[in-house]
Amino acid sequence: MKKSAYIALASLLFASCHGNDAPDQGDDPVPVASTVKNISYNVISEYPHDTSSYTEGLEFYKGKLYESGGDFISSRLQFGDAKTGKVEKQHMMGTADIFGEGITVLNGKLYQLTWTTNVVYVYDVNDISKPIKTFTWPYQGWGMTNNGKDLIIDTGGADLYFVDPETFKVKSTVHVHDDNGPIEQINELEWVDGMIWANIFLTRDIIKINPETGAVVGKMNFNSLLDPKDSIPGRTDVLNGIAYDSTAKTLYITGKRWPKMYELKLN
Repeated sequence: MKKSAYIALASLLFASCHGNDAPDQGDDPVPVASTVKNISYNVISEYPHDTSSYTEGLEFYKGKLYESGGDFISSRLQFGDAKTGKVEKQHMMGTADIFGEGITVLNGKLYQLTWTTNVVYVYDVNDISKPIKTFTWPYQGWGMTNNGKDLIIDTGGADLYFVDPETFKVKSTVHVHDDNGPIEQINELEWVDGMIWANIFLTRDIIKINPETGAVVGKMNFNSLLDPKDSIPGRTDVLNGIAYDSTAKTLYITGKRWPKMYELKLN
């Protein structure tokens, strides 16, 4: 909505509230029921997680857990066993300028965003040692997933960009919102059974988004997920990392340099 529309709407509301038909001061406003449902879950397992990885992207592919880590020169792309935490292959791709971000796998290719350098790396998913091509992305790179046809990218704001994986051109944009307005700082993304799940940066909240309308339809909170005694002072950072195991129908959740990864069953 344009700024002028907001001003017109505010003027209308002001006039209606101060006109002859204004309700008595004693009238209570009618509460509006939230359309965002709280989603409960059970933690079914805990696994070790690589505490050197500043987790930015997480994805299951053919039984392996792929992870992109940031923090400039420490940035990497790696995969391994989710349940042991063992890293089987690792590609350190960061520099003083390049900061690894979200990843997704589509049609045998792994796509990796970078934060501020506008570069997207494309790998053969069977060989992550070096990219096979690159794309230019004009915005910051934050989170990424796919719906089986399009790449879905966010840039830290409230928009999701649906992108052609062959040309990296934006096909459409969806604005994410709940009952109170836009949802900013969308970060890590995951496509789960036709819905987009997203971590909200600097929080322990994950939201469930309708990809057609951008409406938030569900929310999970993980404030009590990582026991404070398990945190590593000066190392453990914010929650970030969502991966879906479509075979087991479970979610894997972790954070930046967290010592643990959690497997969840949604209720």
